[in-house]
Amino acid sequence: MTCKEAERLVIPYINGELTDEELKEFLEHTQSCADCMEELEIYFTIEAGIMQLDSETGNYNIKGALEAALEQSRQRLQLIQLIKIARYAVSTVCVMALVITVLLQCRIWLQLGLIG
Repeated sequence: MTCKEAERLVIPYINGELTDEELKEFLEHTQSCADCMEELEIYFTIEAGIMQLDSETGNYNIKGALEAALEQSRQRLQLIQLIKIARYAVSTVCVMALVITVLLQCRIWLQLGLIG
């Protein structure tokens, strides 16, 4: 991801509008690019400040809020990855069960003399 693409995704990130793939690339880029991380911090500070003024909350730890949001995004991506792995594992087990069932049925048919 280029810096230009990352800058374009800052506001959608803050608003929670990124796809999983965009989120992954965005987090990887901002983690390795100080300029883009600074851009994110600036926009996040402005957006969080405006939201706090609108909601009249007294939480002024905006830097901590950004770090929490980034960590939550990373955890979301990890959960999605775990779900994908679990889905592949379940699919593999189902296919193996089907193959074993077919093999056992063929064995029964052989013993009964229906095939072979």
